[in-house]
Amino acid sequence: MNTPNPTLNRSTANAPAAAPVRIVHLGLGAFHRAHQAWYTQHASDGAQWGIASFTGRRPDAAVALAAQDGLYTLIERGENGDNFELMTSISQAHDGADLVALRHFVAAPSTAVVTLTITEVAYNLNAEGTLELNNPAVQGDIAALRTGNSDVAVTAPGRLLSGLAARRDAGAGPIAVVSCDNLANNGGAARAAIVGLARAVDPVLSEWITANVSFVSTSIDRITPRTTDAEIALVAAECGYADSSPVVCEPFSDWVLSGGFPAGRPDWASAGAVFVEDIEDFENRKLWLLNGAHSLMAYAGQLRGHATVAQALADPVCAAWIAELWDEAERNLPMEGLNIPAYRQTLLERFSNARIAHHLAQIAMDGSSKLRMRAVPILRAELAAGRSGAGAARMIAAWVAFLRTSAAKGTAISDAAATELHTALALPETEELRALVGILDGQLARDAAAMAVIAAQLTEFVRIKEASRLPILANGCHSVLNNG
Repeated sequence: MNTPNPTLNRSTANAPAAAPVRIVHLGLGAFHRAHQAWYTQHASDGAQWGIASFTGRRPDAAVALAAQDGLYTLIERGENGDNFELMTSISQAHDGADLVALRHFVAAPSTAVVTLTITEVAYNLNAEGTLELNNPAVQGDIAALRTGNSDVAVTAPGRLLSGLAARRDAGAGPIAVVSCDNLANNGGAARAAIVGLARAVDPVLSEWITANVSFVSTSIDRITPRTTDAEIALVAAECGYADSSPVVCEPFSDWVLSGGFPAGRPDWASAGAVFVEDIEDFENRKLWLLNGAHSLMAYAGQLRGHATVAQALADPVCAAWIAELWDEAERNLPMEGLNIPAYRQTLLERFSNARIAHHLAQIAMDGSSKLRMRAVPILRAELAAGRSGAGAARMIAAWVAFLRTSAAKGTAISDAAATELHTALALPETEELRALVGILDGQLARDAAAMAVIAAQLTEFVRIKEASRLPILANGCHSVLNNG
């Protein structure tokens, strides 16, 4: 009779006691556990920097991790095998709705850093980069915070604002907020969301935040696909304990940061993080090349019958489209300091790792906010230079074709702007395209040259549909936050 594996916790794993909490994290998902938690554990002083991590919409991840004392296994999945590492840097895991705990940790003088992986849409910013004050969730948080009923705040900026107000009231001093989401100028986005909300709630609080909170911008990178039951069984077999919450990731990781840390930070540089004065070019390299290719494959690849990144890259048509997009992006990035040819080659190697099942359906979520940063800037730059911008336009066209197909099949559109997208899709075709592009960028939708090149690229996907040689939508799985 086989003896069941012991449940993973600090006792059964003979792990050290949890480090004192000095970092608060919002967005307890797989990417956070493969990235910021990994860098903290590998920092030379990481044993002094425990993380209190809070979930987003659901408590499930916190419940599972709390039962394991915050421990989990990181599976680095290379082309030739897996490496297993016991992760100990998360000291506490909490439901994001536990605002009593959140305020306690944010207000503690020992807490120096708040990191965020809340997804692009959770900042609740409009196309102009300002807070969407007409968003019902934002309006609800403003009303709750104004009346002192902050325990019912539901947005991530609203919850963090509750914590920052508690820190001000406690006199705990300055703190850094570090955005780790796939947004251009993500530190600025975090500032716009939090300070914008504070102005609507309490102008005096917004002044305190402006004077005492630094907003750090980052470029983050590590592909982290959804964990399956197979990984849970693999950890049990290889590590000898029962772990309900392992995380799978590629061996590659990257973290570039720009901004101040007034209360200190871990020595992340000793773990490979890079600190720079100006991060914009690094952000654009990653958003336009890695994330742009991901979005192009997410829509065009599924339209051509593929389910994963590796499958789409193996398709010569998709591969040619990626190369054209990358050529356009490279023309609009600095020649010095970014080593783009080597970066492109590394991306091809990473994408082709078939052992990382990075599902296109997962990447396709929330396209309206993603393409605003991944396709629109390249297309604008190419048109301004007198070039066609066909590669970037194709990404937008593939998104439109994907939405049309989803609507025709009755498939749910997983996007924060789903209501607006459905409204646009119900319009006559000539108005529909302009309305969809307008959700990405109103100025682009009014640009005749841009609309013409998008419409021209759209014909490629119409031909694919009419040919009917491949299924229009591959079956994929929607899953946890990742670096897609």
